[in-house]
Amino acid sequence: METSFLNPTEALGATHLHEGMKVADLGCGSGFFTRAAARIVGETGVVWAVDVHRDLLPRLKNLAHAEGLNNVEVIHGDIEHTGGSHLPAEQFDLCILANVLFASHNRQAAVAEVKRLLKNGGRALIIDWSASFGGMGPHKDHVITARAARQMFEEGGLAWVDDINAGAYHWGFIVRKKAAQTAE
Repeated sequence: METSFLNPTEALGATHLHEGMKVADLGCGSGFFTRAAARIVGETGVVWAVDVHRDLLPRLKNLAHAEGLNNVEVIHGDIEHTGGSHLPAEQFDLCILANVLFASHNRQAAVAEVKRLLKNGGRALIIDWSASFGGMGPHKDHVITARAARQMFEEGGLAWVDDINAGAYHWGFIVRKKAAQTAE
């Protein structure tokens, strides 16, 4: 049954996220997904919340702390530049990119940053608005289709895994970083 609006816990469940994992929430905003992921990965896991808007980060850190989520770290970064998240390469089990692509000016760089951060076999949860919905979502000229986004991630070297239920106003899918090719 499709929920009316995006449910981060449900969407994260489709990624097989579990206790102890390392997560990067890229373009975390107010921390909608950050906090849901932090509850799932527990005290042995960590969620790094990255956003270009510095003013959002202290509020998110305080909110997470108030909820007893001491496994949330915040960092100012711009994922539209190589290394712009300031996170180490190939260290993350999951990257989250939720409601970011519609606002991105350099989508290919964001895809490359996701790939750079993921461990081999690591997954990324990609979610964005499916339409403008009379102004509730982004301007209609900024909406990116799931098909176009999937093509972008596949061309960026990530393999499509599955589509997910992202509610009535969003599309979503999971991609994974392919294992490194070895010379024979």
